[in-house]
Amino acid sequence: MVNLKTFVAVVESGGVQAASRVLNTVQSNVTARIRRLEEELHASLFYRSGRSLKLTPAGNLLLDYAEKLLHLEQQAVQALHQMGSASGELRIGAMESFAAGRLPGLLQALRRRHPTLQPRVNSASSAELIDAVLEHRLDCAFVGGPVEHELLDVAPVVTEKLVLVSAKEGAVEDTFIMFRPGCAYRQRAEAWLQERGKVATQVLEMGTQEGILGCVAVGLGMTMLPQHVVEQSAYFSALKLETLPARYSAVPTLLISHRDAISMLGVESIKMLIGSALPVWESVA
Repeated sequence: MVNLKTFVAVVESGGVQAASRVLNTVQSNVTARIRRLEEELHASLFYRSGRSLKLTPAGNLLLDYAEKLLHLEQQAVQALHQMGSASGELRIGAMESFAAGRLPGLLQALRRRHPTLQPRVNSASSAELIDAVLEHRLDCAFVGGPVEHELLDVAPVVTEKLVLVSAKEGAVEDTFIMFRPGCAYRQRAEAWLQERGKVATQVLEMGTQEGILGCVAVGLGMTMLPQHVVEQSAYFSALKLETLPARYSAVPTLLISHRDAISMLGVESIKMLIGSALPVWESVA
């Protein structure tokens, strides 16, 4: 693996000299490892022109496999360190509304049950979280469904009920206030607007649910959010809630992880781990 790590370091840093600094070794060692790797593979990995290096077709092919192999090595080491106990870092992603409304209690219970586990939470849109799981930047994520991908394991958590939200007084109906593109709730809202022929509706984008509800409360527009989120908001008394057809209101929250994840990082293992902190999953509803 040392030669592969050296090869990837040369590619990512842009040359032997820079790679030697990254690897904390001398340039001659880097050069020797690359030559040894080329001898083992019976292939030239770089076009050489002075200090300039450019990948050959064989080098490009190896780079893809090398990155996968090194990632698997990292996962294997992590899995072995965590074997037999729920410890180490667990990188969790969540939609902003889930992170604010449902995740705190779950994390609190999880920490009581597994005090050596270190959750790291990242909040983003469902689309961004899916990409992060696919790229192994997150171990798991709570996203809005439906989600179908050949590389993802998916488990249902809870079904949210979306409601149409406007101000009790002075509501503006030609403006919709939403999260940025990639949000599952925004997709439902856009489909609802399209069905009603309101494609010209102005859109105001915000990054937090309280920011959205605050703007709605003072009459700047309407939105579509989970009912429990609205009812827990500090702006609830100034808001009016309307029910929506089931095809728009029912949005499943799903727990996803990459199918290549090792040991406890598989979605079923994560579900059992987090579920052990809360005896019944539906209790977070």
